[in-house]
Amino acid sequence: MNAPFSPATNAIRILEQPDSNEFARIKAFVEAHEEGTVFHLPDWVSAISEGCGHEWRYLLAEAKDGSLQGILPLHLIHSALFGRALVSSGFAVGGGILSLNDLAARSLADAAWAFAECNSFPSVELRGGKSPGSAWQEKKDVYAGFVRPLAEDGEAQLLAIPRKQRAEVRKGLKNDLTVRVGSEEQDRSDHYAVYAESVRNLGTPVFPRALFDAVLDGFGNKADILTVLDGDKPVASVLSLYYRNVVLPYWGGGTWNARRLRANDVMYYALMNHARERGCQAFDFGRSKVGTGAWSFKKNWGFEPQPLSYVVRTASGEEARDVNPMSPKYRLQVALWQRLPLPIANRLGPLIARGLG
Repeated sequence: MNAPFSPATNAIRILEQPDSNEFARIKAFVEAHEEGTVFHLPDWVSAISEGCGHEWRYLLAEAKDGSLQGILPLHLIHSALFGRALVSSGFAVGGGILSLNDLAARSLADAAWAFAECNSFPSVELRGGKSPGSAWQEKKDVYAGFVRPLAEDGEAQLLAIPRKQRAEVRKGLKNDLTVRVGSEEQDRSDHYAVYAESVRNLGTPVFPRALFDAVLDGFGNKADILTVLDGDKPVASVLSLYYRNVVLPYWGGGTWNARRLRANDVMYYALMNHARERGCQAFDFGRSKVGTGAWSFKKNWGFEPQPLSYVVRTASGEEARDVNPMSPKYRLQVALWQRLPLPIANRLGPLIARGLG
């Protein structure tokens, strides 16, 4: 059902259960808005809920005639380890308030905070959009995004990569690796095995397999998996989303052998070519924390970092959640996790990771 919520500015409704008509209206709004992202879509919101068990809400700002003026997707994150927060959007690098005007944006922000206070959430995290007011803390220069147009063909794409990185790709192309693209059970199981090993090696817990399945099922032909194989053994794999003629390689990684084989380099080059064949015009390399190895890796490919703006509001006396694995407070835990046997890490990881949001 839709629960009423009426601040003094725009009329705000809370959508709290699936409704095909409302979802269609939200999707049309997102697709018509120049700042709409895949993380605003009901497909994403529903997949996160299904894959990780978090409730969701959509806050809808409406004019007197009932037309949408803005939306705010929220996931209700509960974690014994990482605390409680309203997050827009859960497990996303983007999201936040999407509105046609400042009045709608402020109304949605006020409604989100009122909902947080009524339901004992000490913080609200908006991963994108401008700060809706002085009560919200805007965090800049922490994360950067990396987006670049795709070249006109494979050879031009290779030449567009800076010389040192291009040499790594060429080395990988000589290793007789094969590339497979799909979303069937074999693609999914190979991807999860590779991704789980990759994040364990980095010292972080793996997300539930159900999350990846829910995203693939929810997005249909707008998502797929590209896997690089050494013989019949998968060594690198990435799950990508396709939206607005842009490819977003979202969850990817490689095994220990991937570095020796340059399999990750082959993977991203192959994905660029595959995305072009699908009609994509740009490659969104995702976000990385400024100054990290991932940030440098993306710059080495010729991508220029663009600062991302995140907005947080916390209750008086409370601190915002810290779920960044690079944080000094997690240094010991990361080191210990890297030493866990993979079967144990894969069993425990989803229980922890679903609380990151």
